[in-house]
Amino acid sequence: MSEDAPRARADDGPPPSPLLRRMTGRGREEAHRTATPLELFFDLCFVVAVAVAGRELVHALAEGHPEHGVPGYLMVFFAIWLAWLNFTWFASAYDTDDVLYRVVTLVQITGVLILAAGIPRAFEKSDFSVVWFGYLVMRLALVSQWLRAAFSAEGAERRTALKYAAGVSACQVGWLGVLFLPDRAKPWVFLVMAVVELGVPAFAERTQQTAWHPHHIAERYGLFTIIVLGETVSAATVAVQSALDEHEALGELLPLAAGGLLLIFAAFWIYFAVPIHLHLASNRQAFLWGYGHFFVFASAAAIGAGIEVAIEQAVGKAHISTAAASSAVTVPAALFVFSMWLIHSRHHKRGAAQQLVLPVSALAILACTFAGSRAVPLTGLVAAATVAAGVRLSTRNPPPAEA
Repeated sequence: MSEDAPRARADDGPPPSPLLRRMTGRGREEAHRTATPLELFFDLCFVVAVAVAGRELVHALAEGHPEHGVPGYLMVFFAIWLAWLNFTWFASAYDTDDVLYRVVTLVQITGVLILAAGIPRAFEKSDFSVVWFGYLVMRLALVSQWLRAAFSAEGAERRTALKYAAGVSACQVGWLGVLFLPDRAKPWVFLVMAVVELGVPAFAERTQQTAWHPHHIAERYGLFTIIVLGETVSAATVAVQSALDEHEALGELLPLAAGGLLLIFAAFWIYFAVPIHLHLASNRQAFLWGYGHFFVFASAAAIGAGIEVAIEQAVGKAHISTAAASSAVTVPAALFVFSMWLIHSRHHKRGAAQQLVLPVSALAILACTFAGSRAVPLTGLVAAATVAAGVRLSTRNPPPAEA
């Protein structure tokens, strides 16, 4: 932990008003720092945007247009994830939970819902105007929060908050490029702006770190993972129900449903197999871990979309090859497993055998693509075997106890 990180002020006089508190940095060593009901509500509203993005990905893949659907999904999901990330790290450092903070957070939620409403237009017509406006609503609220933090702070902490406000505002202007430039230029504008966005925290916190809380951040990311996997379960369940209602193809659907469920259960197990908050000891470690979660979240949500595509192909609603439908499940599943090893699990693995379990599993899942109609059930079995191997190896060579 940085010695100059701002700490919570506990002895500044009488209890502050619940209407408006002084927005000072909370302590990184604060005990019992957990997610609040407002944060959980914020995450739940993001499920709407995740579900819409997944539905658009299903339509594109089922119609045989991955070259359009995959880049569109990644761009839209980046927008969703970035908005969630901006709020989460700010709240970890400056959540005052007073009336003004709650109202501004509700405004940010409104921006998320506007963003979700604009996702179909962005997918189908490359029209990001509604998405941009949703971001404008969220960003105005976020900038006001940073300015409020700056008003309450002094010295380096104040300068950090002002840098965040300036960086976020500049990025919002930069995103105008996706509205006014030709369609062929939009992917390049997106890539440039994505790099700039991810550089704002490094720029703002170069001399003074904000007081984000390691355990709180780890919990927030874990809770969002649960919500994304829950949306995946919901999407797959609705797809199975719809196929049964229209086709009554129970023999084709049961293996797909079982394989998909095993895969989702294994994804949950793999994510929560090891604690991570002790690894988040510096900005460098925490930012790399946090940014890497784009691939974790995007692939987890895409697994549900892939299961839907596989079901539609099995009952004849999607006119694509079996291999194409299978890859809609195996590719995001492999990406999830490998991403989990790269940014999360490897920090707790001991020995070559433990380190190789997830990378080898990712390759085995990709190989399942060529198993024909058995690809999804086989993927589920590989994922289950991965969990079993991990449990077995961890009991034989357990990690050292936490301090």
